[in-house]
Amino acid sequence: MIHTRRLDLIGPRRKRGIAMKVAFASTDKIHIDEHFARAANFVIWEIDPDDARLAGVAQVAATGDDEDDKIAARLAVLADCAIVYVTQIGGPAAARLVASKIHPLKSKGVETIADVIEKLQQVLCTNPPPWMRKRLPGGERPGFVER
Repeated sequence: MIHTRRLDLIGPRRKRGIAMKVAFASTDKIHIDEHFARAANFVIWEIDPDDARLAGVAQVAATGDDEDDKIAARLAVLADCAIVYVTQIGGPAAARLVASKIHPLKSKGVETIADVIEKLQQVLCTNPPPWMRKRLPGGERPGFVER
């Protein structure tokens, strides 16, 4: 059986523009240090070119060994994210994320979430890759929030 819960933080209304929700698999909420299928916690940030804020934390607790259930539970709590950063991810899980319009990215070693957010903001300001550029104009697409 899989149990999930998610805490979403609500803050003041931010300026208009496009923001993207990014999840990080983390054991300490500071580093990207967990495999997708084993991650019990995902820290979710809302990021735009100029600003980033903690948007929430998602938790997944599994009892049993059914891989499909583990993947489905994680997909459910990450449904509104555009990207999920992990240290490792299996092929079937990555394929299901992509099919759900969530882009999985493997961290290069154990990186801090703050460093990756800074790099993402630089990419958003300069030259986003084609997969990201394709999704940026559509605020209605999952993971991107038009403010």
